[in-house]
Amino acid sequence: MKLLVADGRLPVGTRLPSERELTEALPVSRTTITAALDQLRAEGVVESRRGAGSWINGPVGAGGGITGGDDTLIDLSRAAPRALPSVRIAMDVALGQMPEHLASHGYDERGLPVLRQRIADRYTARGLPTSPDQIVVTSGAQHAWALVLRLFVGPGDRVLVEQPSYPNALEAVRASFGIPVPVPMLSDGWDLDGFEAALRQAGPRLAYLIPDFQNPTGLRMSSEARETLSAVLRKARTPLVVDETLVELALDSAEPPLPMAAFGGDSVVTLGSASKSHWGGLRIGWIRASADIVHRLVSTRAAIDLGTPVFEQLVLAALLESPETVLGQRRAEALAQRDVAVAALREHCPQWSFDVPAGGLGVWCTLDGPVSTRIAVVAQNHGLRLVPGPRFAVHGGCEQMLRVPYTQSPEVLREAIGRLGVVAASVVSTGFPADADLSVPVA
Repeated sequence: MKLLVADGRLPVGTRLPSERELTEALPVSRTTITAALDQLRAEGVVESRRGAGSWINGPVGAGGGITGGDDTLIDLSRAAPRALPSVRIAMDVALGQMPEHLASHGYDERGLPVLRQRIADRYTARGLPTSPDQIVVTSGAQHAWALVLRLFVGPGDRVLVEQPSYPNALEAVRASFGIPVPVPMLSDGWDLDGFEAALRQAGPRLAYLIPDFQNPTGLRMSSEARETLSAVLRKARTPLVVDETLVELALDSAEPPLPMAAFGGDSVVTLGSASKSHWGGLRIGWIRASADIVHRLVSTRAAIDLGTPVFEQLVLAALLESPETVLGQRRAEALAQRDVAVAALREHCPQWSFDVPAGGLGVWCTLDGPVSTRIAVVAQNHGLRLVPGPRFAVHGGCEQMLRVPYTQSPEVLREAIGRLGVVAASVVSTGFPADADLSVPVA
């Protein structure tokens, strides 16, 4: 039952069958059922009231990890790096610039001109000519995605997504009353025929893709695939939203492909963020789109907020003054952390398989059985916080997959993955049988 709660298949508030019904449905004794429910009540997972029955009370973490009260847990639920010293330096620069902004009202729905210019310059340097008028600064990429959904998606509209995909992006689609339509990823990339079929059959209002170091698989779409998929989307007249939050974290020397918007033109809306490349605490993201879409987004935004904090915008503007210097430091750190994680996984989890990612911040592991949620649950007892594979899926699945972020220090990564190896071995040797039916009947 804890496993089903952890990956969302038993939502909070779900009413449970009686002990008698559970005993009839499961191959265990009434005594075992009673003891298990008592333990679940003690842990706060189940709540009961005489005459009213029992129901799921939690806990499931909002970010996909399982809530734990111990702050000493090693957190492998977030693929988010620490701030480098460059962020502190940029803060000092921004603080010195603040007085000139204090005489104004401080509201700017589009973002500070200096920051929009530097973001636009970055796109231009990557081969996508961009003007500041095509940029809207937001409070993170998730905020940017919410604004785009508010503009494009209404109740019941379908949104084409990859499977697996970023859990918070999927939740945002549901929160907008849209319906995410998954297209399974192939082991080596995107199923272009599958996308074409889904566009034809589902008639989605929008498509959402992560073509650069896809979260969680770490895959990068080739130039040829970008061109083909862009043509298919244009033919279907389906706007494309591209999430580029990880695009700056290439860890190999391969020539990067052009941005998706270079292939799709004005029908492509691009989301960016400073969270992965610089620091999540800045909460700065942005949208690149056509001038017409930018105008509509700014009009839509007024119902949600009136702009992004000035200080944080100045910090990012300072970081983007010499972007390659700062990004080079981030990439060097991520490369070292990736290599530590890969070596530790090979040592402690040799039964798992994975491709070494060419960029991004996590390793997408194939486990030796459908035990991802069980591992996430048991890991709490070993001081680890993990996100089970099904959180990255639209309708369940990915139970044989686990994302292992490498954003902790090398020492912490070695310790964490050592514990993970112990957890994996214990789940295989003492956990439920791999083919056990965990779908408890619910009235």
